[in-house]
Amino acid sequence: MSSAPAPQLSAEALQFEQFLAASADTPSEIDVLRALSERLHHAATEPEKVTYRDVNANGVPALWVQPERADTSFVLLHAHAGGSVTTSAAVDRKLAGHIASAVGVPALVVDFRRAPEHKYPAQLDDVEAAFDWLVAEGYAPSNIITIGHSVGGFLAIAVALRLRDTGKALPGAIVSISPWADLTITNAAIEANAATDKLLSRTVLEFFRDAWIGGTQIDADDARINLNRADLSALPPTLVSWGTYEVLAGEDAELAERLEAADVVTEALPVEGGQHSYVWAAGRVPETDQAISQIGEWVRSTLPIESR
Repeated sequence: MSSAPAPQLSAEALQFEQFLAASADTPSEIDVLRALSERLHHAATEPEKVTYRDVNANGVPALWVQPERADTSFVLLHAHAGGSVTTSAAVDRKLAGHIASAVGVPALVVDFRRAPEHKYPAQLDDVEAAFDWLVAEGYAPSNIITIGHSVGGFLAIAVALRLRDTGKALPGAIVSISPWADLTITNAAIEANAATDKLLSRTVLEFFRDAWIGGTQIDADDARINLNRADLSALPPTLVSWGTYEVLAGEDAELAERLEAADVVTEALPVEGGQHSYVWAAGRVPETDQAISQIGEWVRSTLPIESR
């Protein structure tokens, strides 16, 4: 299992921390929190030579992200962040464009249903529906890369687990960035990184968890919702990346270790000084762009994607 070099946290990254801090408080009204979260798209720059269009992916609203130079026989199936409660496909539009350009393939960004109006497994159902839509559109499952960050990083792996367990063909690769891997919120990094994570905290995670699974029959340690309790065997090659400053760093490192122990081809990409969901700063923070470049290189080395 390899890891990235440890770049220094740049001045631009520190400015990004300040931007996140302005959006990090949990307000009393979910609608206010959602409105604040929509500002996060400003953290990324507009990628060059990328176009967008809205699509209906098997009943699920989604955004098609098309770099000018891309191997259109492959596609990224992208799930956004937000703890299942906030943000949207629109928030991830620009960062998805940067990642799609780095990989050299288009991306489908899923605008999955949000909690608490739609509890687990609505979000997973929507990502699976979008996967099925891509297959119906002519994409070989092995040419689909599931990808996401934060709760989307969970979904990128969870959809592959569901496909495996139901006997369906698996995606060709998985990219899981800053995944919410352990809903018990007990990893030591939750407290150890509390002072350095400018976006997440125990309180925020508990708020999201209650919105997502509160009132259901799903416990926080249930293998269906907790990747670090799940059977991870027989998954396709998987890259797990996280920022070393985030409170999820410990459980993400554990996830990478558990994947490797399950004989999954695993790539670990810790980003030194990186915040939670560091990809939001695509095009603006050098450490983020370096990590996105490494993700692109890994996907292209894993799958036979043609350079265009």
